[in-house]
Amino acid sequence: MRFLRRSLTGIFLLAVTLVLIAWAGTMVRNAVVARMNEEPRSIPQRERVLAVNVITLEPQTIVPELTVFGELRSRRTLDLRSATGGTLLEVSDDLIEGGTVATGQLLLRIDPAEAQAALDRAQADLQDAQAEVRDADRAVTLAEDDLAAARAQANLRDVALTRARDLEARGVGTAAAVETAELDASSAQVTVLTRRQSLAAAQARIDLATTQLARARISVAEADRALADTEVYAAFDGTLSGVTISPGGRVTDNELFAQLIDPTALEVSFRVSTSQYARLLDEAGALINAPIAVTLDVSGVNLRAEGQITREGAAVAAGQTGRLLFARLEPAPGFRPGDFVTVRINEPALSNVALVPATAVAPDQTVLIVVEEDRLRAGDVALLRRQGDDVIIGLGDNAGAVIVAERSPLLGAGIKVRPLQAGGAEDAAEPEMIALDDARRAKLIAFVNDGPLPDDVKARIIGQLEADEVSFETVSRLEARMGS
Repeated sequence: MRFLRRSLTGIFLLAVTLVLIAWAGTMVRNAVVARMNEEPRSIPQRERVLAVNVITLEPQTIVPELTVFGELRSRRTLDLRSATGGTLLEVSDDLIEGGTVATGQLLLRIDPAEAQAALDRAQADLQDAQAEVRDADRAVTLAEDDLAAARAQANLRDVALTRARDLEARGVGTAAAVETAELDASSAQVTVLTRRQSLAAAQARIDLATTQLARARISVAEADRALADTEVYAAFDGTLSGVTISPGGRVTDNELFAQLIDPTALEVSFRVSTSQYARLLDEAGALINAPIAVTLDVSGVNLRAEGQITREGAAVAAGQTGRLLFARLEPAPGFRPGDFVTVRINEPALSNVALVPATAVAPDQTVLIVVEEDRLRAGDVALLRRQGDDVIIGLGDNAGAVIVAERSPLLGAGIKVRPLQAGGAEDAAEPEMIALDDARRAKLIAFVNDGPLPDDVKARIIGQLEADEVSFETVSRLEARMGS
């Protein structure tokens, strides 16, 4: 009985298990069918809005600035040469490299012995020529007196011939007397002709003596100039460069011993590309006298000078491109010929343009304009100039539009954005001024005094340091150099 009861219990449990499994399978099947028959649910997506910096394209007139590099040179440069050779008897103490001389200052004196001897010989020849002129004048006077006497004698012979012929006609004289009178008259005429020839020779002697006198005077002038050339003077105020002689030395004819440079008459030469050159031409195709600014960074202090373009190179040198331009500078303390400087040129002004960051313009010269509902639209602009990190664009029909200042690959036409309007163009911040204590001020002034700066630059920096407040940038640069 027990076995049967257990067997029935097992069969019952097995049947219940199979029923439960069948019921679970039916539930799963019904759930799958219901799930597959349901419509798909869609979760609403929010549109992504990007925050962007924007600027407004306000039409304005801008003067583009062209930045190039150039070299300073002096407009007044004179090669100092010795016109004659010889031993140096005297040399100025300022005839050294970098020496400063004044107009008319004696630079050197060459031994004048040979030049003085040549001048003395020329003067002696001049005296001989002058004596010859006087002798020729006296010879002409005597020749004129001889001619006058010969003509008087010829007149007397003619009178005697007339009287002899008259006596012969009256039968008182003889034919022999007439012939004798005719011979005497003929001889007198020959004498007159001889005296005229003597007078002509005396006059020709005067012409020859006058020519010799002129040549003698020329020789004296040349000898006097050669003597004067033994002394060399400064033609203008300036600084000496390339000095190659020393006291007690010897120079040869036409030897270049130094170069005199006027450091105050400066100009800058610089090269621009052909396209940049074309922007500096007027309507007639002539180069405009555009204003320029020249800067030179010297020990943390910028030297600056103003100027104006004056001319251009006549031809393009072999292997070069663009155009070589020259600009005259106003008085520029601290600058020296040979300095390599930065040149900023003001081009003709552009109207109806705007200055925007370079990141706002795509390579295809388009910008992203914020339109209705803060969405973006591509707009065409004309890229006119590049100014460092900014560009100048022509507005066209986009005047007053709001554009994206900094483009990114995430931005494009039709995208909704959240504009962040930057503040308008602000004036350049004033340099930060700080007060110095006495020890720090004295340390900076001592550093400037010991530095290799020109005296005028030192005076200007020291004047800034002695003020109650000093530019933080100037102090930082000087202290950085002190620590280097």
